[in-house]
Amino acid sequence: MKYLFLAVFGLLLGTRAGAQSNKDKKDGFAMPSRDYVMIQIGYDSWNSAPDSINITGIGRAFNAYICYDFPIQKSNFSFAAGLGIGTSNIYLKNQQVVLTDTTAFIQFVPETQDYKKYKISTAYVEAPFELRFFSNKENRNEGFKAALGLKVGALVGAHSKGKRTFNSKPIIEKINTKRYLDTWRYAMTLRLGYGNFSVYGVYQLNSLFRAGSGPESIRPLQIGICLSGL
Repeated sequence: MKYLFLAVFGLLLGTRAGAQSNKDKKDGFAMPSRDYVMIQIGYDSWNSAPDSINITGIGRAFNAYICYDFPIQKSNFSFAAGLGIGTSNIYLKNQQVVLTDTTAFIQFVPETQDYKKYKISTAYVEAPFELRFFSNKENRNEGFKAALGLKVGALVGAHSKGKRTFNSKPIIEKINTKRYLDTWRYAMTLRLGYGNFSVYGVYQLNSLFRAGSGPESIRPLQIGICLSGL
């Protein structure tokens, strides 16, 4: 993880230098770098989850995208599209899910073991789309920036993972299944920030679970920080 952040910072510095050196001398407009990396680390939760689900701790989200930027002429706006991965980790308290059962509806039941940690994780391949505003036309790596967008994701992985000890030895129990989850997700996104740093929010528009396979009221919600070249 340390080397990943070092690589990202190096890329951002290179983007920053490129943007500052690539100026149109005629009108002072700085042509931005067209491609950029966007890294997001945030808090994840299940909005509108029923009381029967005991969510605990701090849910963790990590998203990483490579995007391409399309400036709208020489205005303060641009459109961006990209591709990347989005992950989520939700922790349960004194509870687990039954994933090996033959019932059509996912079951949240009291834990059968004394788990130290128990979580449900998902991973999506995602395509983010953003309409972006930047206040500093001469250097888009500085000044206030905002972005409103939509991202579409395809589920590529889901599993439950429980950690416990037996005879003082650590045991990890992991079950992989995408059976109960919706194959696609559609989410609204918002970013507000200054320079290369911003805060972001993501709200999923469709249910986490397939119709008839889980609580359809659940809409995942993320809030966190974003590091981006633009």
